[in-house]
Amino acid sequence: MKKQITEYTEKEENAFSLSTGDLMAGLLFIFILLLMGALLQVQEKAEQDEEIVKRYDQIKTQLYIDLQEEFKEDLTVWRATIDSTLCIRFQEPSMLFDEGKDILKPKFKDILDDFFPRYIAVLSRPQYKDNIEEIRIEGHTNTNGGYYSNMKLSQDRTRAVLQYCFGLMDVNDIIWLKGLVTANGLSSSHLILTKDGEENKDLSRRVEFRVRTNAEKQLEDIADKRFNRKKHE
Repeated sequence: MKKQITEYTEKEENAFSLSTGDLMAGLLFIFILLLMGALLQVQEKAEQDEEIVKRYDQIKTQLYIDLQEEFKEDLTVWRATIDSTLCIRFQEPSMLFDEGKDILKPKFKDILDDFFPRYIAVLSRPQYKDNIEEIRIEGHTNTNGGYYSNMKLSQDRTRAVLQYCFGLMDVNDIIWLKGLVTANGLSSSHLILTKDGEENKDLSRRVEFRVRTNAEKQLEDIADKRFNRKKHE
């Protein structure tokens, strides 16, 4: 009788052990499936981020090419340059303003008469218009004079440029531009240096037009999201 009870108890324990093992195996399988799903989501998100970066980088590159094509005949005459950051730099101070003044010189007005409408015509093309985040007009000085007085001077100059440029456009263009164009006086905070690391007094006195596209915003958003994900991992 005792033997039968023992055999029955062992069978019951074995059945319970088997049931617990199956349960653990099932839970492990579910965990593996969930982990695989999470990894696939991470991979898909990374691929989507890469596609966004690639697409906006292509837009930025093509915009640079189109600006070069539009102004290639004029840059030398204007003493201007375009670089891959979409910065157009007018760097001949004798054409821009008298030293210490914020009144546009006649030569600079002539340049803007030709440059700005064509510049906006490129930026407002369908493939670019919805991807423009900001159009910055920047005024820069050299270190002659005080930093704060130069800050006011550079701000006054950029406002004068903005006001003159808006006067060249029709009402519909101005409505669009008001949401995008900013005037930024930066004093001597972004100097142009020589190869020896010395300040280039002439080139530091300049006016720049910069375009900020959605590419930068998208990259910032992606970087923020990745940083936040790592913080919570």
